Amino acid sequence: MRFRGVGAVVLALLLGACSNVQRAPAPEASLTPRDKKLLANAPYQKVQPLEIYQRSIVDYAGTQKPGTIVVDTDKKYLYLVEGNGKAIRYGVTVGEEGLAFRGEAKVGRKAEWPTWTPTPEIKQRIAGVPNFVGPGPHNPMGARALYLYQGNKDTLFRIHGTNQPEYIGQAISSGCIRMLNEDVIDLYSRVPQGAEVVVL
Repeated sequence: MRFRGVGAVVLALLLGACSNVQRAPAPEASLTPRDKKLLANAPYQKVQPLEIYQRSIVDYAGTQKPGTIVVDTDKKYLYLVEGNGKAIRYGVTVGEEGLAFRGEAKVGRKAEWPTWTPTPEIKQRIAGVPNFVGPGPHNPMGARALYLYQGNKDTLFRIHGTNQPEYIGQAISSGCIRMLNEDVIDLYSRVPQGAEVVVL
């Protein structure tokens, strides 16, 4: 898979050089009445991630155009490029070694409170996984999902919410990029279908 502009290694170094961190609270307007109701009754412990993984506005030295999503899997950050040398940075959970997606894609589809149908590979790796999970805060896909496509093909990798906020900043997923539900709602509200995604 190819990368535009800055090479992957250089880009990763540039991302690591971000400084001048400013906390970025999610706009309340992003939460629908349904979101507020479901999140208020979430069946998981609400855990605040370490400060370095909390949503922030940071300096950004990459060359991607505004609206591009850049995921740095080594540092467990997702950046939404804002332009003018700034980006919104979110802490994420990334895929385990050997399971993570790398390369370029586009947001081919978006869904609010998505359902989850585990792939045969996931069911082989994890015992007791159900065939289907309906929408809601109990669902591992969380509040929103951005489905990554290459051309017209679904890569089967997603950027989505989580019902395990305690793992933000770690590499434990089956390859998808997990975010706090409040963060993925914020990202979803800012990113249109067709947005470019670069995963390092």
